[in-house]
Amino acid sequence: MSGPLDGRTPAPEPAPHAGPPDAPVRVLWLAKGLGRGGAEQLLLNCARHADRSRYRIEVAYVLPWKDALAPALTEAGVTVHCLGGVPGIPGRADPRWPLRLRRLLAERRYHLVHTHMPVPATAARLLAPTLTGPGPRLVHTEHNVWERYRPATRWANALTYRRNDAVIAVSHAVARTVPPGRRRPGEWVTVVHHGPDLAGAAAGPAARAAARAELGLPEDAFVVGTVGNLTPKKDQATLLAAHAELLRRHPEARLVLIGTGPLEARLRERAAELGIAGSVLMTGSRPDVPQLLPALDVFTLSSRQEGLPVALMEAMTSGLPSVVTRVGGMPEVLDDGEQGCLVPPGDPSALADAFARLAEEPELRTRFAAAARKRAERFDVAGAQRAVEAVYARVLRH
Repeated sequence: MSGPLDGRTPAPEPAPHAGPPDAPVRVLWLAKGLGRGGAEQLLLNCARHADRSRYRIEVAYVLPWKDALAPALTEAGVTVHCLGGVPGIPGRADPRWPLRLRRLLAERRYHLVHTHMPVPATAARLLAPTLTGPGPRLVHTEHNVWERYRPATRWANALTYRRNDAVIAVSHAVARTVPPGRRRPGEWVTVVHHGPDLAGAAAGPAARAAARAELGLPEDAFVVGTVGNLTPKKDQATLLAAHAELLRRHPEARLVLIGTGPLEARLRERAAELGIAGSVLMTGSRPDVPQLLPALDVFTLSSRQEGLPVALMEAMTSGLPSVVTRVGGMPEVLDDGEQGCLVPPGDPSALADAFARLAEEPELRTRFAAAARKRAERFDVAGAQRAVEAVYARVLRH
């Protein structure tokens, strides 16, 4: 395994490609959806920093109802293709989307296809050899640990994985889960820590007051918040239990959950069962997360599995101390006792103890916040995109 850390890499060499000498390389980014998840936000961040003089980026996605970021990509100058729309049937993907993908590949003649998520990646690997003429090079970004995939997905992914010309992993923890038998020799796996794109994000007392007013939070409350899809992987149920413990010591505390997902109704029920619903704010999906982060005193993730969450890096860039579980790539960017606290997954008491300590020691919060902001200087989204483009140059050169 090899590759740059934190998006830092020397400037890549120009990539040879077919077509006129000065024509940009045609690249398709292929995703499952364009919702407000971390992987999807990563695409938008990278699109804003792509070298347009060398790469012409287009994006295709499968799930038509997950399109929240499509307008922003279009605004960034990226052509967006929806593969799975069913006319007149919202919330359903057309099972013929692989045929649309093949037609798109044949018509647009991309030099390189960069896949995200295993299902569309598997389709691209199977379809590329069926095209006439030289097919596109294939690069895949691994966002999650392999254990998270369902058995059928993991099986299909594994059978086609060695067709990738290169793999990018969002953390070393993710890279280590790629089975040795599915790797290829040489510089095939590159680790790139993708950072957030928060240039000009608001900070300071005025931003805090505005964010709390937007969310309807008391000015003097101790507020813990999280950002993420409401899914079993994120384990917000443990977070609710931790908040119930915290309230016994700090009755003024508030918990903010930003995001939506299949467990939303069950989590609301659980908050009511615990008797804490009045101190829990569930905002649903929000397009203004960077503007809301200053409302928090502490950021948290109670995840049982992670690759490297963009939400954590956004929180650190915003100067928030964090309490997160010791899973995936999170220990790669947050040192326990330096920028925040690492706790075991599935342990509400450990979460509650860390929250209570930070509630009781504001000077510790201040120290963690300063260290988080300093560490976040390594999260360079432009540098991450240069590292990705260096991978492109390498596979196109060969």
